[in-house]
Amino acid sequence: IVIHIQDFTFNSFQTRCSIVWDETGNCAFIDPGCTSAAETKALHDTVSRKGLKPVCIMLTHGHFDHILGTAELADHFGGIPVYMHPADKFTLEKNEYFSRCFGVPMPEAFETTDICEGSVIEVGSLRFEVIETPGHTVGGVCYLERTEKVLFSGDTLFAGAIGRTDHPGGDYDKIMESIFTKLLHLEGDTKVIPGHGPCSDIATERMTNPFLLPFNEPYEE
Repeated sequence: IVIHIQDFTFNSFQTRCSIVWDETGNCAFIDPGCTSAAETKALHDTVSRKGLKPVCIMLTHGHFDHILGTAELADHFGGIPVYMHPADKFTLEKNEYFSRCFGVPMPEAFETTDICEGSVIEVGSLRFEVIETPGHTVGGVCYLERTEKVLFSGDTLFAGAIGRTDHPGGDYDKIMESIFTKLLHLEGDTKVIPGHGPCSDIATERMTNPFLLPFNEPYEE
């Protein structure tokens, strides 16, 4: 299996959207936060230029900056499924709050297909395991391609940081539990592709992420 990934940076919040595909050309969109016709066109053009066949949209969580292009893409590509944890319907409802706070449009409504811990989303020969990682939002998830050692961590784990927990549905204790019990036990060379900012890997975050203090405490003499 060979995984191909093309990243885009969308909207004023510098949100990462990824297209992932394998040698079959079947592809998925992860967190399409497009806010303009030009951003949406960039995704369409990539699919067309590379001869890809979109099979689904995978959402790490429901915050507006990660989902603004979802309804258009799902409709344009024939009603492809939109995978999201059902608990994050709460987050979708709270986007009205963000719309007022940040002066951004409300995302168009779209249907979602429920996923949970252990769900597997197949994209050609790629198998994305769903890892429930609540904390940034109530229904946040990460997507792990275990064979290719790639983790799409959304806004749960960043290079040198963790997701904020001060928005509605956020919970600091839960995000720390999610990271420590679900993510840091993955193989160290697993690539971490977050929802914002540079990529990293699990080993680097174990050793250097200042928010994960227990891993950074000196050994006792």
